[in-house]
Parts: sequence; structure tokens; C-alpha cells
Amino acid sequence: MAAEPQIIELSSVPGFVVFDMPGAATSAGGTRLAPDVSVAEVALLAQAMTYKYGVLGVQVGGAKAGVRGDPADPVGKAALMTRFCAEIRPMADEGRLLTGPDMGTAEEDFALLRENRAVPGAISAVVDGVPFEDVLTGYGVAAAAAAALDGGWDGRCVAIEGFGKVGGGVAREVVRRGGRVVAVSTLAGCVSDPAGLDVEWLLALRREHGDQCVTHYGLPVQPPARLFSVDADVVVPGTRPGAIDARVAGALPASVRVVAPAANVPYTAAGAEVLRSRGVTALPDFVCNSGAVLGYRSAPDAEPAEVLVAVGTTIGELTGELLGHPDGPLIGAFERAASFVRGWWGDPPGPPFAPEG
Repeated sequence: MAAEPQIIELSSVPGFVVFDMPGAATSAGGTRLAPDVSVAEVALLAQAMTYKYGVLGVQVGGAKAGVRGDPADPVGKAALMTRFCAEIRPMADEGRLLTGPDMGTAEEDFALLRENRAVPGAISAVVDGVPFEDVLTGYGVAAAAAAALDGGWDGRCVAIEGFGKVGGGVAREVVRRGGRVVAVSTLAGCVSDPAGLDVEWLLALRREHGDQCVTHYGLPVQPPARLFSVDADVVVPGTRPGAIDARVAGALPASVRVVAPAANVPYTAAGAEVLRSRGVTALPDFVCNSGAVLGYRSAPDAEPAEVLVAVGTTIGELTGELLGHPDGPLIGAFERAASFVRGWWGDPPGPPFAPEG
């Protein structure tokens, strides 16, 4: 029977750390900053990290941290993250907890933790104005989807939920591979164009206006949920857990053949079953978005281009293997990860599905 996760409430900030496998020598996962981040959400994300390391064959437990705050307030964010890093630094220095960027945080927020444990140089790079970690994650999502598409991205189109750091990376890589981005959404709304959106223009608008970039693009702005109604070959859920529940899965247009998540734990169990019954390929989130984890484990002197190639190869090949599972790649990934964890640790937690509703 799997052990219960360990929850450590922090004293210096309104936040917490969750260890999915208490007692593991090393646990790892990002730190999420949001006004409403909850213990339940973070525990689910830590569980997904256990499966991510398991499917990659790495003996590391899943962990995640949550800090309640406003990522749009730079002064307040800086103060929160400084106190957070100072409090968890003993765990980081021991190697018990390895953490880095997640929703609402960036690599520079963790400078205090890097004094004794540096990250590979490529991770700190900026490529075309985008932090390399975000490029890596987006690149991996695009590579996973390409493996599931007959003929790759050429002539195919995608709808991307959450045009933030990672969503922008996905969009840029899809276009580079010959695809079209036909819709993007942010908290401010959704814009779509079947002929394809101008990704570079959107990225420029995002740098200036943040989530309001969609309102400055020049097309009608619809509610964010409209994203899941746009005709596309691929849908990329990229925000909070549970975006693909039974209702959304059942309402996706018939054109959708692949769901390639950028966000963690996008599926509910019922949502995944609806996709399976409709013949839609539900790719495992913890494979699609594993680019940053792979990047953090790259050689210290590896160049960004080398890391990209290695990440694309690993994720593409792993996705290709999982596509051959008789019950689909999502179930295949769950089984593969659980088998590995069982071999070095013991019974893993159950598959990380978000609660319905």
C-alpha cells in the first residue's frame, strides 16, 4: 500500500511543500505561485511528478511546493520567493528537495538555492527572448504530438489553452515544424483563426500586455472555454488540473485526434475514458511536459541546441513506444511508471487523475 504524502506547512510564507514519497533520499518538483494554490492541487501535482520520474526511469520521488501570492506583483513576489527559498534551503542543500520554476515562478526566483547546487548552464539561457526552460517544455510537447500524428506537424493545426510561458514555446515549435496555431487562450479570452495566428506577433503582444495579449491581437475575443470548441488536429491543455473532464472530452470537435498536455494532471478519469471511447489519442502529460526535467539532468556544459535534440529524441521515442500499448499511451505510461517505482521503492500512489468537476 502506498504511503500517504507528507505535507510541510511553511512558516515564512503562506505556502507548503508536499513530498509524495516521504523518506525518499531525493524528491523533486516545481514551486507554484498563485493566489489560490491549494494543498490538494499541489499534492496531485507531486503525485504526477512521481509518475514523471518513474516513466523516465529515474529514482527520484515526486514533490511540489505551493506559495500563495500574486505573480503579477513583482515586489511582493520577490519578497515571498526570497523568504520561501531561505526556509527550504536546508532541504535543498541536503539534496532532499530539488525545486525550480512552475506556474507563476521563473528560474531567477531560485537564485538563493543555486549557490550550492548549480543547474546546467543551458537552463539559464534565453532563446529568442524566451527562457530556455520554457522552450524545452514546449519543444517536448510538440515532439510528443508529432510522434502521435501520422506525418508529423506538416499541415496540421493546434489549439493551445494557456498562452503563457510554455504555451508560447509550443506555438513557436509547431510553426517551426510546419503546423498552424489556430487558437490560443489566456485568462482574458480566446482568439482563433483557421488560417493560422501570427505567433510571433502574439508573443510580442504577450511580452507587452501579458494575458491581455489576446485583446490586442485584432480578432474577436471569446471566452477562454471557446478554445475547446475550435476545429484542430491537436488540443494542448495548458493551465490547471482537470481541464479535460468528461464534459469537455465529449464536446471536443470531431477534428481533434490528439490531446498533448502542457499542464500537469489535465485529465479526469472520466475524461480520459471519453477520449478513449471516441478514438482520440490522450498522450500522458508527464511524458509530454518532461522536457524541463530532462534539461535539468543534462550535462553542465551542454549547449541549448544539444539539449533540445536530446529532449526531442527522448520524448519522441518514448511516446512512440507508448502508442503501441493496447489500452493507449496514457494507460501505458501509468503502467510503465508504476512498475519502475515498485521496483526501487514500493507501491506507488494511484494514477494521478484530477477529480471530476
